[in-house]
Amino acid sequence: MLAVWAVSSATLAVLAAALPDFRIEAPDGDSPTQIAVTAGMAAGAFGVLSALVWPLLVRALLLVPALVLGALVFFLNGSLLLIALRFTPDGRGEVAPATAVVIAAVMSATSSATSTALAVRDDDAYGRRLARLAGRRRRAGDPPLPVTPGVVFLQLDGVGHDVLRDALTGSPPAMPTLAGWLGGSHRLTPWRTDWSSQTGASQLAILHGSNHDVPAFRWFEKDTGQLMVCNRPSSAAELERRAVARTGSPGLLAEDGASRGNLFTGGAEQSALVMSVAARAGTFSRPRSGYFAYFSDPANAVRTAWSFSAEVGRELLEASAARIRRDRPRIRRGGLYPLLRAFATVVERDVAVAAVVGDMLAGRTAVYADLVAYDEVAHHSGPYSRDARKVLTRLDRSVRLIADAARYAPRPYRIVLLSDHGQSAGQTFEGAYGVDLRELVRAGCGLSDGGRRARGRSGAEARTAARTALRRPERGRREAAAECEGRPSEPIVLASGNLGLVTFPDIQGRATLEEIDRRSPDLLATLTGHPGIGFVLVRSARRGPLVLGPGGEHELATGRVKGIDPLGPFGPDAAAAVLRADSFPHTADLMINSACDQRTGSVHAFEEQVGSHGGLGGPQSRPFLLHPVDLPLPDGPLTGAEAVHALLRRWLTLTSRLLPDRERYPRPAAPISAEPAPQTAGTARTEHPGAR
Repeated sequence: MLAVWAVSSATLAVLAAALPDFRIEAPDGDSPTQIAVTAGMAAGAFGVLSALVWPLLVRALLLVPALVLGALVFFLNGSLLLIALRFTPDGRGEVAPATAVVIAAVMSATSSATSTALAVRDDDAYGRRLARLAGRRRRAGDPPLPVTPGVVFLQLDGVGHDVLRDALTGSPPAMPTLAGWLGGSHRLTPWRTDWSSQTGASQLAILHGSNHDVPAFRWFEKDTGQLMVCNRPSSAAELERRAVARTGSPGLLAEDGASRGNLFTGGAEQSALVMSVAARAGTFSRPRSGYFAYFSDPANAVRTAWSFSAEVGRELLEASAARIRRDRPRIRRGGLYPLLRAFATVVERDVAVAAVVGDMLAGRTAVYADLVAYDEVAHHSGPYSRDARKVLTRLDRSVRLIADAARYAPRPYRIVLLSDHGQSAGQTFEGAYGVDLRELVRAGCGLSDGGRRARGRSGAEARTAARTALRRPERGRREAAAECEGRPSEPIVLASGNLGLVTFPDIQGRATLEEIDRRSPDLLATLTGHPGIGFVLVRSARRGPLVLGPGGEHELATGRVKGIDPLGPFGPDAAAAVLRADSFPHTADLMINSACDQRTGSVHAFEEQVGSHGGLGGPQSRPFLLHPVDLPLPDGPLTGAEAVHALLRRWLTLTSRLLPDRERYPRPAAPISAEPAPQTAGTARTEHPGAR
């Protein structure tokens, strides 16, 4: 404390000498000793106010949107400095309000850096600092925590099995922390997604045990007239309600669990940055608990602001470099995307990781957090790009911080890493063929290319998360119906990565092949004859679900194949995955999967993405599990997100019965047996704001 006070006082004196509208001395001058005394009094008053008043201010302001709170941090911190200067003798402290904001930010950063540097080699001091961050220090009289291990599930969104394996086994590895675990304490296992290889379907099943009737990331429901989008708060809440009703279980995290940065709660009472609860009246206290834990230290806002600005600059430089190198495939990365990327890779990451650290210090049984940074960058830069690989390195630091913080938790923890899907690279459908899916469908229906054309947006997932953090109202719940208003016979065309959906809103129920042929006899031939289309699923009134391709057809009910099997390039599990999706009540009239290059695994996204997921083809359907070696796996392959839910539930049950091995889990102990690289702990503590 004395060292931090001294550094803060020196910082204040230097700023007073450097800034013309800030002084801490009498108008006619003071001796160096008097200036030092004045600086010390102002710095001390500012420190006391920050410690006593700041947490109360943050808690009182948690009703405001999260990003607004992050901006208010600077102004509130400046206000505290203005108050602190009133404690200087004879009114020596004087500063302009705007300058006070800058000075307070600099002082918070320097004092935090000083205290962190002093605590790097002091495990007890660092543990106390983490406990203060969490705000959940246990008190006398609290019920004792179980001595059995807890489990932290960290979802690295969009990281495929092959991408992770390459990141761990390269020389040097892009993710050194995880590379140290592989082959020692942890093993890497692939699993296969359902046809809808995207976060909504996978995470709903992983957390709630069912993704029944989730045919894509977005789809139109004829019975309600609404467009469902998995990452919209209202849609996420409805999907969670349906899953709970179907399974009869509240979810994977129902017993003393916490959900952080996810689309769904998993039944957890503790949640932060969770879409399905963001729209509920009176429940915003759950998402904002993570913001309180993070912003209770004002220096966190300073560090996040610097990181945010650096990430925006990094994106601008990387986009320019990609243009200079003439990288292919490439999409536009301008507009708001640099800000949305920074939000996904900095703000969401920092708050989610800080919340996970707090959960471990509180001794929660199960924690599930989604780190979305890689998925967002890979959509725009490509899953194998230099940009995406750098993001993996920064994610490795976040995982290292969480593993390091586990040493100070009141119970041992096991860390399980997993992904919800991978990503497949490839040029966009429109970029490859000069026509988008909507135009192709309209041409097959004999319609002109009139009407309103939906403008593709980059950063769509981060955009929705940012709007939710700002508590902006939802948009587009009925946009598909509005698009067809006055033209009920025209099809609604939607895209989810390389999966396209076509719905005829004026046909009640699922349109059959025979009805579509009568209405638009050229449509199916136009689609199946296009080189960018892999196959089309349609329901026949006579033959049941039918998969049509460029050189043949596959009758799913009987398994009969005529000509070339259109599902052949998509693997042996493709038929079962497509047949399951056909049974969903809200499967579209036509489900269109883009072609896949069997040699490279590349696909053509129907959206503006060079790294995509949502359908079949390539690495997108092959995510991973990186788990402790003593957790058992099923005998056969792990297929479908519902199977992953069953496995994780089994692991939770087994872990809850285990007594900690004191040799493996010394107190304090990390849940990982592999020793980190030299200075790992210090690096993790200083690089991630959640550590402070």
